[in-house]
Amino acid sequence: MRISEAKFAGSSVTAANKPSRKLPEFAFIGRSNVGKSSLINMLCGNSKLAKTSSTPGKTKLINHFIINDSWYLVDLPGYGFAKISKTEREGLRKMINDYIRNSEEMVTLFVLVDSRHDIQKIDQEFISGLGENGIPFAIIFTKCDKMGPNVLKAQIERNKAILSEQWEELPQMFVSSAENGLGKEEILDYIQQYI
Repeated sequence: MRISEAKFAGSSVTAANKPSRKLPEFAFIGRSNVGKSSLINMLCGNSKLAKTSSTPGKTKLINHFIINDSWYLVDLPGYGFAKISKTEREGLRKMINDYIRNSEEMVTLFVLVDSRHDIQKIDQEFISGLGENGIPFAIIFTKCDKMGPNVLKAQIERNKAILSEQWEELPQMFVSSAENGLGKEEILDYIQQYI
């Protein structure tokens, strides 16, 4: 699939307030500073679509982008903030849960994980919650250009082993880099199957 048009369609705080047009939704989420906005911009071929920032936690709302006038890319706030108050953190957690549990149009939730490290406890807990609630998800390893191919392969195998301790069947996984476009075709082809 080629993205020829990507337009901001609106922000919301609940699934009930999202854009009214019923189209398939593919949502993106990850721990704060995992490279989500950069990945979204890379997929859409538009460096200014999602706001990127060196400060974690830029996304505070559920942002819908309409793609090729046929599906929504949904940019969700990150989880695991260190620098916000407990009340704010709780508010974001509720917003995320409301969307992923109540958006009937959401086809897949892409969970972004930094490829350079072992999958963190907070990621594992978030993914477990998806399993418990029957939420369809896939994993995208980000920043895969930051290390050599052998180191990357070993780290991803290690993360698969960590996940296998909890999961009998592993979800679909992608390797990506916002810098060099790695994974773009595979992720968009995956989305294409469901549109």
